[in-house]
Amino acid sequence: MSNEKNINAEVISVYPNKVKVAVDDEFITQASETLKIGSYIRISDDDDIALIAMIDNFLIEVPEEGETKRRYIIEANPLGVVKDNKFQRGGDTIAIPPKKVEPAKESEILSIYSQSTEESEKFTFSSLSSNTNIKVPVNGNRFFNKHIAVIGSTGSGKSHTVSKLIQLAVEAKDGDFSLNNSHIIIFDIHSEYKSAFPDANNIGINDLILPYWLLTSEELEELFIDTEVNDHNQRNVFKEAVIQSRKDKFTGDDENKAKIHYDSPLLFDINDVLAFAKSKNEETIDTGEVYVSGAKKGQPKTTQGSLFGRLTNFVSRLENKLNDKRLDFLLGEKSRTITFEKTIKQLIGQKAENKNVTVLDLSGVPFEVLSITVSLISRIIFEYGYYYKRLRTKNNPNEKINNDTPFLLVYEEAHKYIPKSDLAKYRASKTSIERIAKEGRKYGVTLLLASQRPSELSETIFSQCNNFVAMRLTNPIDQNYVKKLLPDTLGNLTDKLPSLQAGEALLIGEAVILPSIVKIEKCSLPPSSNDIPYWELWKQEWKEVNITEIKKEWYL
Repeated sequence: MSNEKNINAEVISVYPNKVKVAVDDEFITQASETLKIGSYIRISDDDDIALIAMIDNFLIEVPEEGETKRRYIIEANPLGVVKDNKFQRGGDTIAIPPKKVEPAKESEILSIYSQSTEESEKFTFSSLSSNTNIKVPVNGNRFFNKHIAVIGSTGSGKSHTVSKLIQLAVEAKDGDFSLNNSHIIIFDIHSEYKSAFPDANNIGINDLILPYWLLTSEELEELFIDTEVNDHNQRNVFKEAVIQSRKDKFTGDDENKAKIHYDSPLLFDINDVLAFAKSKNEETIDTGEVYVSGAKKGQPKTTQGSLFGRLTNFVSRLENKLNDKRLDFLLGEKSRTITFEKTIKQLIGQKAENKNVTVLDLSGVPFEVLSITVSLISRIIFEYGYYYKRLRTKNNPNEKINNDTPFLLVYEEAHKYIPKSDLAKYRASKTSIERIAKEGRKYGVTLLLASQRPSELSETIFSQCNNFVAMRLTNPIDQNYVKKLLPDTLGNLTDKLPSLQAGEALLIGEAVILPSIVKIEKCSLPPSSNDIPYWELWKQEWKEVNITEIKKEWYL
């Protein structure tokens, strides 16, 4: 009975996804760490089964007249039970009413995380925000073979987190060798990641070569045809010219040549298409008659072709595209001559010196072709995985691993090219990446979405993510969007999103044993995404800028 007098915590209500506990000052002071949102409590019964719950809310009761002690109401989110020193997610085996409530011991929480996955599968990039002595490992297989979302407002540490994840993935080795088997492609929109990966396969706009002839018919029409006009004459002429040019360039037998169609992944010359469009726009047809009098007496009569003068805008658009130096990476001479093999090797870092990471600096890609560029690269990697699986299965019908060189595609600022929009200019990239989101895992291609505006992301793609690193989000629309997609069992934990510090995150998903508020480890080499120190720079002496040099770069 003497123990009952010392009870300073009591469960006062139990809900399916919440437990309310009344505690006093003594309960708070006996905790091994400062109790706060994200800390853990232990609720046990007579059978020595303990429910582990995460604190997601505090209430303070004002002492009544004559009382001196404050009473606190803790609202906690049940996470799982500890039975026979083993932790299990969920579970409702604890007896009601519970007999004891106490702050979870550091050793117990440490044990839960350390036992959460096999040592060989552990991938650790963070520690508990409430206690940095406790590392939070995730299951590396479940983390990378499922899609990942890293979201957070500007300044929350999103780019640093992405860099840390990739740096650790590249450094991991199961043996004594210099280069592990990781394959990662970063779509770098703001030229941030070269500093984080100086030894990577860094490809800028002046180095990137993409064959336009590998674009699908929809992508080709988006690039070369004014989709707003909806002119079927342009489409018909373009389609006819592309097919004919593919056949003219084809060196195989007549039987296969006859099978060539609009979407055949074969070389065609865009200059052939321009010449064909010009000829149709200027075409005159011999009527079979001659002039019987006048200055043209005896000369054949001609009439304008059915498309005479109707393709002027189309011809002008084609010429503008071909003369735009910014599009040389896609439409230049090298794009006509690069082979399929060189295109693949360029993207996957398989060159004279192999590289784990390929950083595609797309900051110089004109916005009007950004979607098409991302779409083409994504589709090439997806189809690489698809055909590699077919080849492996063909060589060994009993093969269990679809792809022994799996890829992670990192889409930085993903909302810029896979937004929640039906506009035609985003159709190409959304189609390619949605296919990866739905089917990529079967072929060893997964994606990591990094975005500061998750509410603007394609819901089809975002909802396919299984692991989330949710950092500080200040926009209420983004907060509500993320809450809607995360499990309801998190209770009020997602309400902490706007108050997270830089580098803190809510880590949740199939790869982690518990939803956790964590502190991300600092990356060894940071990306160049730091804010510009306006006030410090403004106080310095006036700087002269070389406008001529800027012009050269601008009009390169």
